[in-house]
Amino acid sequence: MPETGGPAAPVRRSSLRQQIADALRDEVLTGRLQAGRHFTVKEIAELYGVSATPVREALVDLAAQGLLDVEQHRGFQVRQFSAAEFRSLTEARAFVVEAFFRELAGQGRGMGHVPADVLASVRRRAEAAAHAARAGSLDVLAGCDLRFWRELSAIRGNPHICDFLDRVRTQTWIYAVPHLRALADPAGVCWSGHVDLVDAVAAGDTAAVHALTAESTAHTRALLEKLAPARS
Repeated sequence: MPETGGPAAPVRRSSLRQQIADALRDEVLTGRLQAGRHFTVKEIAELYGVSATPVREALVDLAAQGLLDVEQHRGFQVRQFSAAEFRSLTEARAFVVEAFFRELAGQGRGMGHVPADVLASVRRRAEAAAHAARAGSLDVLAGCDLRFWRELSAIRGNPHICDFLDRVRTQTWIYAVPHLRALADPAGVCWSGHVDLVDAVAAGDTAAVHALTAESTAHTRALLEKLAPARS
């Protein structure tokens, strides 16, 4: 988020609510707006040069997504996730992803019959996420990883599953990013098997899909369990 002493990035006058929510979500996701940070509607409205109404609506939206806590008569606070919450989130994520792929494989069309144009788009997201992981570009990786899983989960055609997974993945990233930023060189430390997962989906290889998703969860948990003590 911009420093209070300088001007905020200009916000277009269309869809202010969504634009402000997206901008603040990115700030929280990348760790620039740190966990535990307090702020008011008035502060954000002044920073972006807009009225209080779209700001209040945007902040309420982010609170509903579990990214902010509402402080009665005080404003808002960036949600702080504990290590226990992180483990619970990754457990819930793994459970739903496992069921998602199991059901997709059990459909008449199967995983191997995902439309080519859909797979091509997901593959582009996978390549971008894998490249960012190998390079250690955390800001890029968080966004690419979320877009990759959002498109992949959209294959099932159930928006509720897609929204749930996106929300949970966003929350796990919010917990993870500050720990990852403590590394001198984060290149290659995050899971980068996105392309392999797309290949397995394209091939209809259910066993490989389950192995790769389990690998992703195990890798993330082990990494954060190793990093978290250094930040406690």
